[in-house]
Amino acid sequence: MFVSDFRREFYELVQSQRVLLFVASDVDALCACKILQALFQCDHVQYTLIPVSGWQELETAYLEHKEQIKLLIKQDDDLEVPAYDDIFRDEAEDEDLSGSDNDGSEPSEKRTRLEEEIVEQTMKRRQRREWEARRRDILFDYEQYEYYGTSSAMVIFDLAWMMSKDLNDMLWWAIVGLTDQWVHDKITQMKYVTDIGILQRHVSRHNHRNEAKENMLSVDCTRISFEYDLRLALYQHWSLHESLCNTSYTAARFKLWSVHGQKRLQEFLADMGLPLKQVKQKFQSMDVSLKENLREMIEESANKFGMKDMRVQTFSIHFGFKHKFLASDVVFATMSLMESPERDGSGTDHFIQALDSLSRSNLDKLYLGLELAKKQLQATQQTIASCLCTNLVISQGPFLYCSLMEGTPDVVLFSKPASLSLLSRHLLKSFVCSTKNRRCKLLPLVMAAPLSVEQGTVTMVGIPPETDSSDRKNFFGRAFEKAAESTSSRTLHNHFDLSVIELKAEDRSKFLDALVSLLS
Repeated sequence: MFVSDFRREFYELVQSQRVLLFVASDVDALCACKILQALFQCDHVQYTLIPVSGWQELETAYLEHKEQIKLLIKQDDDLEVPAYDDIFRDEAEDEDLSGSDNDGSEPSEKRTRLEEEIVEQTMKRRQRREWEARRRDILFDYEQYEYYGTSSAMVIFDLAWMMSKDLNDMLWWAIVGLTDQWVHDKITQMKYVTDIGILQRHVSRHNHRNEAKENMLSVDCTRISFEYDLRLALYQHWSLHESLCNTSYTAARFKLWSVHGQKRLQEFLADMGLPLKQVKQKFQSMDVSLKENLREMIEESANKFGMKDMRVQTFSIHFGFKHKFLASDVVFATMSLMESPERDGSGTDHFIQALDSLSRSNLDKLYLGLELAKKQLQATQQTIASCLCTNLVISQGPFLYCSLMEGTPDVVLFSKPASLSLLSRHLLKSFVCSTKNRRCKLLPLVMAAPLSVEQGTVTMVGIPPETDSSDRKNFFGRAFEKAAESTSSRTLHNHFDLSVIELKAEDRSKFLDALVSLLS
């Protein structure tokens, strides 16, 4: 059965049930949830939404609702679940049985026993080859259903499109979901560009369909556009100067944590010929004549300063005449709402607020998220500057290590997994740009931040090396597990991202020693 057929038949089975939606706390999952909600409303499907931030919450939610959970299959379906022995094999079975013991037996007995061993070995080798062939076929079949490195929002949108139920809002959520994967380095640049091409075709189809149905210049219209835009965070809702200073790409290449870096930024602005007064005021208030050619001016000067990737493929959405957002704007805003450090609400409250911000009827919440995102980006760059200027990034041999201490300004912002992961990736990019040590440029980074002073715990994250290779798989999840097992360190592997763990601060030293030993 093809994957598309499976998704469609599964959805048809779902329609007759009351659905439980377990949704993880990341922007891509939220976008997938919004698309499913729209599909369920269209088909009058009853559902219950249950946000889960980790494995513990998922287990708790499952136990609370297990009586309502059932495996949805048709009676004549053959699941074809492979047996354990078809996938895994005991190493002891593969030991070489050749050789004979000198036990003083008669030559004829030895010869008989040797012949039996040869026959036995031949049979085992044949069984081994058959097992490998069978296992290879099974794994190939399963790889056809592999969605690792694929936006879940795009998968659900594809389902809606196949059923001819895709709407403009669904397409926008799929775009935001893909952009979230790219912003957080969960997909390669090649995968991002490929999926952008797929979505671009959907955008053209929707725009052509909408032109025939309604006036695209109406006050309440929604219009999605593909465009090449600047690689500057939130610049259309900020000042150009603030965006240049707080975007990871430009901050790292200018080395803005240094006096020389600040001087280079001034030279960059002078090369563009933009008055400082214009650059430091809100983008919306800049002279229209300057904004018309701003992208070309910035891209031309960026090339002179060695920034060849200042322009990126993306999408924007217009709500009427007044509101315009880039997909990356929505990603930063939604993530900031979801991981808000404010204690006036629970994690579920923040989740619902982030989910609501994706709807065009809740633009006030989206704008609130943009303000929180600005503070998050500013805190990120200030923390990076502090870490680099005080030499907090140190080499532990096989990896780099950095630890934020309690009392560090804005440290509470980085106790959440996504925020700490984003900080770690941006710190590693900046460190690679600043160091002259060639070996350190090829090392991964482990970073820790205080989680709970009362419980004495820290959040720890592992980031793969900053390389140009398309293969940047993160193997820290398994390494963390091994290090914890070998030292009996008190860790909690609760996050869906296995490279993020919680660790008792008292066990940090022995845990790191074990990690160094494992990765050396």
